[in-house]
Formats: sequence, C-alpha cells, structure tokens
Amino acid sequence: MIKPTPNPPENPDISPYESLESKKFHEAAERALDHHFKPAVDPHPKRENGLFKLSPGTDAEALMANASEDLLSISVIA
Repeated sequence: MIKPTPNPPENPDISPYESLESKKFHEAAERALDHHFKPAVDPHPKRENGLFKLSPGTDAEALMANASEDLLSISVIA
C-alpha cells in the first residue's frame, strides 16, 4: 500500500542552545521581546526636595552669576 504523505523527518532531541547560531538567534529574540514588551524605565526620575539641586563639585557662585546675566539679557530683549 502506498501512503499519501511521506514520513516526517526524524528530529533528534537537540537543545536549542547547543549551536552558536541558535544561541545568537535566541539572544536576538530576547532583545526584541524585551524592546517591545518590557516595562519602560522612567527617563525622568522623580525630584526629591527642592526645585534645583547642584551636583557635587559645581561652583554655585558661577551658576548664580550666569543666571543673573541671563536675566539681564532677557530684560533688555523684552
């Protein structure tokens, strides 16, 4: 008797992580899934106390002088 379809190919029990190509494919798939489905990280962390904070080592006097000059030039333009 003739079968209408051929026998399916025999697949050996191989781990998908055995070959280098399958590892790269799996890592690429994980990156793609993370990109689309991972929860977004808040790009702007919430502010703590105070409106402005100076990072350590910043010269506060120079920043104040710069702000003063900016306000003076804005008042001249206005």
